[in-house]
Amino acid sequence: MSFTVAIIGRPNVGKSTLFNRLVGKKLALVDDTPGVTRDRREGEASISNLHFRVIDTAGLEEKFDDSLEGRMRRQTEIALEEADVALMLIDARTGITPLDKHFAGWLRKSETPVILVANKCEGKAGMPGLMESFSLGLGEPIALSAEHGEGLAELFDVLLPFEDQGGEAGEDDDEKPLQLAIVGRPNAGKSTLVNHLIGEERMLTGPEAGVTRDAIAVEWNYEGRAIKLVDTAGLRKKARVQKKLEKLSVTDSLRVIRMAEVVVLMVDAEETFEKQDLTIAAHVIEEGRALVIAVNKWDTVKDRQGTLKLIRDRLSISLPQVRGVPVVTLSALSGRGVEKLIPAVLEVYELWNTRISTARLNRWLEIMLEQHPPPMAKGRRLKIRYMTQVKARPPTFSLFMSSRGELPESYIRYLINGLREDFKLPAVPIRLFPRTGKNPYVDKG
Repeated sequence: MSFTVAIIGRPNVGKSTLFNRLVGKKLALVDDTPGVTRDRREGEASISNLHFRVIDTAGLEEKFDDSLEGRMRRQTEIALEEADVALMLIDARTGITPLDKHFAGWLRKSETPVILVANKCEGKAGMPGLMESFSLGLGEPIALSAEHGEGLAELFDVLLPFEDQGGEAGEDDDEKPLQLAIVGRPNAGKSTLVNHLIGEERMLTGPEAGVTRDAIAVEWNYEGRAIKLVDTAGLRKKARVQKKLEKLSVTDSLRVIRMAEVVVLMVDAEETFEKQDLTIAAHVIEEGRALVIAVNKWDTVKDRQGTLKLIRDRLSISLPQVRGVPVVTLSALSGRGVEKLIPAVLEVYELWNTRISTARLNRWLEIMLEQHPPPMAKGRRLKIRYMTQVKARPPTFSLFMSSRGELPESYIRYLINGLREDFKLPAVPIRLFPRTGKNPYVDKG
């Protein structure tokens, strides 16, 4: 990206709507409720052939203490420092508010260039607010409708001069970043862990449950390995999710799991391994993602051996389909044990990418069939002809049968357990699909 643009303004003026419009995807949660965005979110944006990095920020409020609003304000200040240019959004339909005037004065003192954008200018209802915005002293405003995509040509013209001022674009990395999602129940320490890993207060944290509302991605490098860390909103029991905004947050977190390669499930050691943790873990496995369990707040546990045994027992009983899931104990706040997490992630990622040759698979299959032949179906024994791996990520196999008849689930489990044990595939989902068809390794004649 050639330069960076920060979108700034008071709550509910359409910052996230503009962010989504510029990146071309609905990445940021959008709702009529003020203050939906809390962390700063980054994305790759474009208007025609102009490409840049854009930062969505929390709504500015006049708070300077350690309250949630004050911490959100500091995140916006960091975004302003990183940016080459800032877009200050106002709601043209509402008109200029005292908060708009206050923050316009703050932005005038900033070294970062500021472009005034009057949003919600579709139709004539926004014209009075557009004219009034000249009084903010930030120059001529751009009339825009983020929701309808109007005014982007004018925005293109004012951003174009910054194209060559943002420094050199980074070199293309041949290695695609590992997609790593951090999930768990509210207040399990997900954002604190991300902050410790990257070495900065990138994510908003605090004692309040549910501080993170939407998924925030951070590009990171671990010992030369590119990793895309995604912090997510806490996942509560479905029955407890009532408000529309929380439902949006949950949907966003589930989308992140579906797009991830490895998922770290954060578990609060003080609350052991509850049913909701198992529900989240089961969903990760159903989506075919590799799983690592991170037990947070380990420094507060007195009976460590007993707690660890309880976690492993519950995993083996509730998730027998993925035996051997790595369990890493740590304290995200102090950093103790965090150094063990990424090596465990990389190890399970390699297993998730495992490929086994067809020749090896069929030598193994012969032994498995000899030890335990397939059952009878309709008076005839089911005949399995050969097996092949059709894909990795996760390891997925097709089992070709020459005779019709359904292979019992118990026999499929027998083969999957054999694959996991003989080919050393702990912790990752294994999929096996029986098929009926011809054997391509046998002559047609």
